[in-house]
Amino acid sequence: MAVPEAPAQGRLRLRDRCLDHFADDLLTNDPRLRDLRVNVTFDRGVAHVTGAADSRAHLALLRDLLGRLDGVYAVWDRVAVAGRQPVVLDLGCGDTLQQPGSVGIDWRPGRGVAAIADLSAGIPVRTSSVDRIFTVHVLEHLLDYLPLLDECHRVLRPDGVLHVLAPWWQHVNAVADPTHVRFFDPQTIKSICERRDAAYPWRPLHAACDGATVFADLVPARPGDDTPGPAFLARFFD
Repeated sequence: MAVPEAPAQGRLRLRDRCLDHFADDLLTNDPRLRDLRVNVTFDRGVAHVTGAADSRAHLALLRDLLGRLDGVYAVWDRVAVAGRQPVVLDLGCGDTLQQPGSVGIDWRPGRGVAAIADLSAGIPVRTSSVDRIFTVHVLEHLLDYLPLLDECHRVLRPDGVLHVLAPWWQHVNAVADPTHVRFFDPQTIKSICERRDAAYPWRPLHAACDGATVFADLVPARPGDDTPGPAFLARFFD
């Protein structure tokens, strides 16, 4: 799949405003979303969803519909479902949390860090206890990141989402940092989801590249889940 050059900041801002309008139109006019009480704003192609929903199914539908819009790179939601606020982990967060109220975990202290842990040795969290996990510019620093992905699968609830951001291998940011030991492409995400020997398989909700960064929203695949067909995967991968 051809990857475009990274859009200029001015164009990104204009496109965000257009996507804001499209999201408002969906929420106003799609009767399937009438039970959602949410706000959607876009920042550099990432949809940020906040508010409340009566059911996980309604939130999943909104995520799917937003992900179909052209120019959307990822959908990040922090939505209370049936009155329960989500549990969100931010791995390798350093000083900056991706969302207020997230639990930051890193190997050294920082302003956003709530717990110190060596992520290469696992995530110190109970199984199936987390709704969302952020790994923003983390995986490229790990020589073997597959065990960490397995740990994310373990701690996520069945309808949880893992958000991945990593520098695209053809952009200078991928090679400019000497601590980067792995390289990413949308096809890397495809290979992660197609691992035949994986004890903890993943299914893509969304994957994209903006010419500088690879984005992926992944959900834990469970026994009996429908397998995405070639037409669905062709939206994201070669």
